[in-house]
Amino acid sequence: MENLGPHQNIIIRRSKKGRHEEHGGAWKVAMADFALAMMALFLVLWVINSSNEQQRAAISGYFQDPKAFEDGNKVPSKYVIDLGGSPSEADNIAESEVLDPEKILQAEEIESMAEAIERHRMEKMKQLIEQRIDASPTLSPFKNQLLLDITTEGLRLQIVDQTKRPMFDAGSAHLKYYSEDILWELAPMLATMDHRLSIVGHTDASRMGGVRDEDDANWSLSAMRADAARRALMEAGVDKTQVAEVIGMGDTAPLKPDDPYAEVNRRISITLLNKESEESVRDRSGGDPQVEFINDGEAATDERKPVINQAGSLLEKLRKEREARDNSYDNPPNREEVFW
Repeated sequence: MENLGPHQNIIIRRSKKGRHEEHGGAWKVAMADFALAMMALFLVLWVINSSNEQQRAAISGYFQDPKAFEDGNKVPSKYVIDLGGSPSEADNIAESEVLDPEKILQAEEIESMAEAIERHRMEKMKQLIEQRIDASPTLSPFKNQLLLDITTEGLRLQIVDQTKRPMFDAGSAHLKYYSEDILWELAPMLATMDHRLSIVGHTDASRMGGVRDEDDANWSLSAMRADAARRALMEAGVDKTQVAEVIGMGDTAPLKPDDPYAEVNRRISITLLNKESEESVRDRSGGDPQVEFINDGEAATDERKPVINQAGSLLEKLRKEREARDNSYDNPPNREEVFW
């Protein structure tokens, strides 16, 4: 057996390591902020990569002014001048009871838009007529005699004379057969359009009739030619109610002012009137004429004479010339003046 006598004591020394101080979890907050910033960065990069310029502008505008956007789209401003944001309303602003500038501006804007829409309609009709002229076997040979343009009155179609191809014989209001074919071909197309027609006849400056300006027969000739065009259009389908006016202008509106005797000045113009011109023609009808009589209120058996027949008036002078025994109205005409 071992010796169980006295034994030496063994001493074990244990040293305690130093402990760190408590941090309180502040690093966790910093980590969360960093992670959130990284997520926001990746989100921005993703939006930039997956959107176009217009979408990015809309997103930027929404964050700058959310009230100006609905469902991701910018709401049009209700004001004429769009300042690019949502207007704020102010209290206690005095309003005029007589004139509202906002309504005036809106009215001007509406009128401008209406004019733009009307011109767009005219341009569409012009293209349609040009296409039909090109496609028509009857009209295409006369393409260089058919002039189309848009004026302040509307869409104007002019049929002009050409050398060796006039619309009428000289001094006549009888349509040539090919001129009649042109009008008959145009009539069904014009009849389908929701615009009234202004038919105007023009002549060149060649004098017809006597030496005096008042004897110039170009006035009546241009009117008769315009009426001949009106008659041909109505025979081919244009309704009477669509014809707004038939006018003879003589040689007062030449197509070539620098050459008043040019053949292109002899023409018929057919204008599809715009709304403003149509209303202007309609306003010419006026109301019931008011005639003033110098003896108004006297006995009904007495002959009443209008004021215009008073002594010294131009009408009285013409009446005296007519009643004279040597007047040119009742005397037999000269041989050169006989036309029947």
